[in-house]
Amino acid sequence: MAKAVRATRATVPASTRGKRSPLANRRVSADERRARLAVVETTQIMSAIGLSPGRSGNVSCRFDTGMLITPSGMAYDTLTPDDMVFVDADGSVPQGARKPSSEWQFHLAALKRRPDRHAVVHTHSRHALILACRHEPIPAFHYMVAAAGGVDIPCVPYAIFGSAELSDHVANGLTERDACLMANHGMTAIGETLDAALELARDVEELAAQYIGVLQLGKPKRLNAKQMAEVLERFKGYGQRAQTAEA
Repeated sequence: MAKAVRATRATVPASTRGKRSPLANRRVSADERRARLAVVETTQIMSAIGLSPGRSGNVSCRFDTGMLITPSGMAYDTLTPDDMVFVDADGSVPQGARKPSSEWQFHLAALKRRPDRHAVVHTHSRHALILACRHEPIPAFHYMVAAAGGVDIPCVPYAIFGSAELSDHVANGLTERDACLMANHGMTAIGETLDAALELARDVEELAAQYIGVLQLGKPKRLNAKQMAEVLERFKGYGQRAQTAEA
């Protein structure tokens, strides 16, 4: 499997120094160390910019035969690379590892459903959550909705957190989109890299805030299917994408 991660730096919080590492009994490759560092940094940025208050939300990236994901219930500012949990494709976790996020099932399901995406960012950001609690998708009120890969950003049905049912809903919502709202819960974004998934999560939160603002003025004037098709076609060559493809 591809390892879509970035090289980065992370500091070890003073509160965790001296504590026994869950990885103390095995060697960790340079690739795995970089992946763990990247997940830690992405998670801490997600928290710092307000996308997930408190200990809400979670982050994962594809690695080896499964994924690396944030642990359950740990404060973001205390996380170290060793705290990240490897969850294999069958859902198994190495002996001695920390307990993975309660949402590991839908992270794994999303990565399985979308082999072209390698990172998942799940948030409880304010405006996306407000719309999710109304079971309301984000329609084509602005062309940037196409950043999630389609003509809207869907809202998938509610199911209790950590359940197989929620896993199915999220995987279905992300089959043809790179982001979806989750009814009465939050939002999930996927990307080719952790950077891309985090950026899209920020974009979706901003779109949700803008859409709520438009609703306060009345019924939005939506772009039609032809207009959105044109936007989606333009997005294929937006920025450095076309040049990268040619290279």
